[in-house]
Amino acid sequence: MKKCVCLIGKPNVGKSTIFNKLIKEKRAIIMDEPGITRDRIYGTATYQNKSFSLIDTGGITTETNDFNTEIKMQAELAIDEADLILFVVDGKNGLDHSDYFIRDMLIKAHKDVIVLVNKIDNPNREANIYEFYELGFPNLIAVSGEHNLGFTAVLEAITKDIKENSETANHIPKFCIIGRPNVGKSSLINALLNEERVIVSSKAGTTRDSIDTKFTYAQKEYIVIDTAGMRKKGRIYENIEKYSYLRSMKAIDDADVCVVVISAEEGIIEHDKHILGYAINAGKGIVLVVNKWDTVNNPSLAIKEWKRKIANEFQFADYLKIVFLSAKAKKRIHTLMPEIISAYENNHKEIPTSLLNNVIIDAVSLNAPPSFKGKRLKIYFVSETSIVPPKFTFQVNNKSLVHFSYERYLENKIRASFDLTGTPIILQFKNRSERL
Repeated sequence: MKKCVCLIGKPNVGKSTIFNKLIKEKRAIIMDEPGITRDRIYGTATYQNKSFSLIDTGGITTETNDFNTEIKMQAELAIDEADLILFVVDGKNGLDHSDYFIRDMLIKAHKDVIVLVNKIDNPNREANIYEFYELGFPNLIAVSGEHNLGFTAVLEAITKDIKENSETANHIPKFCIIGRPNVGKSSLINALLNEERVIVSSKAGTTRDSIDTKFTYAQKEYIVIDTAGMRKKGRIYENIEKYSYLRSMKAIDDADVCVVVISAEEGIIEHDKHILGYAINAGKGIVLVVNKWDTVNNPSLAIKEWKRKIANEFQFADYLKIVFLSAKAKKRIHTLMPEIISAYENNHKEIPTSLLNNVIIDAVSLNAPPSFKGKRLKIYFVSETSIVPPKFTFQVNNKSLVHFSYERYLENKIRASFDLTGTPIILQFKNRSERL
């Protein structure tokens, strides 16, 4: 498993800025206002061929309203799964009661902690670092997220015990079953495993936590994760349901493929789109399962209508792999695993650079980029720069000339040339002068 590092601190100390610097992407929202980050945000950082998982969390305070209680719960879950905590403090304004409150949380967690004294961006503030030894943690590093100072020391401290290319060759593919309450997730796992391993009930919300089960399919090992039904946030009342929701989000982060289950009996509702969106944002392989297919009249005719509905309702994800089955009746269960494996493989797919460039050259010759104010986009080179999900980086003359419609055209050309069904992909544009 990758080393997991978590950013913790009170509001407005610069955690999200530091998070973006470490993962080298603008994923976390940055505003000069406390409380912007509420949910945990995940990313992967790499330094000298060593990678680790990074979690950004909302700012923790001593206030006891519902908003702060949920942020604290999110942070506690992140602390629990982390191997190392980066405790971010404000080097400009000093310590306050919230810092001591967080200090006590971290001491109880018994985790390794590095204190990042942020906003140390000029020599006059360098002496401020000594105040923070009062927290009792011996490892302190002065940084400036805004001015990109001190990050080499931070990355070296994080990665000193990580081996290069630490991803294990014996990785067992994981997939999680997610969806609204009572769409048949546990029944689907039981049908897939052919045994009653998970409690099944017609009452929504029977599964409260994520459940991992290892099994063998076609002489290979896999892990399936059952999750609690994901209610709308506004309908989460009990603390245990909030915890279940957080565990479901963690299952998505841990999985390689997300199996999103919807009910043929109830049809597609708006929250199904939100749940699918979680999987897309996490960059996972995706299979859409229409369960309770035994309740449908004239299945052969209905399948065409359902595909049309899915195409209309999920236009933002027209690359989905779709499976129609009945977990309860154990019909068409055999069609699921091949699609999960395919989505996993496509999410990890590596495309040769020469073939990729040939496709883009042909695409540009067939449909040149539109001009804007006398200027036209030029694409010099494209390469796949990462996987999980596949990420394609284009070197161009001016990335501001990339129109969203032309970006969509290029994505469609890539998908038409290479089988990438079941996975989101990322297109990144960089000026030729920028470093890849």
